Amino acid sequence: MRRIVVTAGASGIGRAIAERFLSEGDQVAVCDIDERTVAEFASKWPAAVTAVADVTSETDMATFLGAVEAGWGGADVVCANAGTGGPAGRIEDLDYGDWQRCVATNLHGSFLTCRWAARVMRAERAGVIVLTSSTAGIAGYPFRSPYAAAKWALVGLTKTLAMELGPAGVRVNAVCPGAVEGARMDRVVAMEAAARGVDEAEVRRNHAAGVSMKTWVSAADVAGTVHFLASDAASRISGQILAVDGHTETLAP
Repeated sequence: MRRIVVTAGASGIGRAIAERFLSEGDQVAVCDIDERTVAEFASKWPAAVTAVADVTSETDMATFLGAVEAGWGGADVVCANAGTGGPAGRIEDLDYGDWQRCVATNLHGSFLTCRWAARVMRAERAGVIVLTSSTAGIAGYPFRSPYAAAKWALVGLTKTLAMELGPAGVRVNAVCPGAVEGARMDRVVAMEAAARGVDEAEVRRNHAAGVSMKTWVSAADVAGTVHFLASDAASRISGQILAVDGHTETLAP
């Protein structure tokens, strides 16, 4: 039985990841910022460790991760999954506060999560860290510069941590989901449509049209890839950036 930590694990991609491991009989701890979502997850999965936490808060993360360490002694797999879509618009029209909040959730939250994971895994000389980047982290994304910048930064963090932690037997990889079906992407589509002055149906068509397989992605698709990266079958895979997107050719409208 493995010890799994998933940030933003009570909804969306994080929930699909957490439930995949729970279905395999692993111990799973999740945090999420929304109290109601966490309560619903805990009701369905009473064996899971759950906490309401803001990944950008050093205090919140110290409390959550400290409780995990006290209960389990460490972790075998840590998924730094928390993120936010941030604002949409031309860069000259963006608010600095919106920029900061987007970067903080996507990048600073991953730093706080990975800093803890690196310490406990280095001590055990084993472990797997998986960061959730995005196809926006490997391609330009017009009207979404804060999100793209933060997700590109996660690619650099992944590569660097793989180098730092490899000698200790710790593997670090990132997954880059494409357009994932669900409530979060519904909000993103509405935001992009408003920023571009087009209807939401056009935005949805553009997302599919820019992908070789002409399709969106499910949260289960991403969870399956994370599960593979955490498995012994991936024991020599580290420092890799894996797109789960049907092959994005462009994110330009």
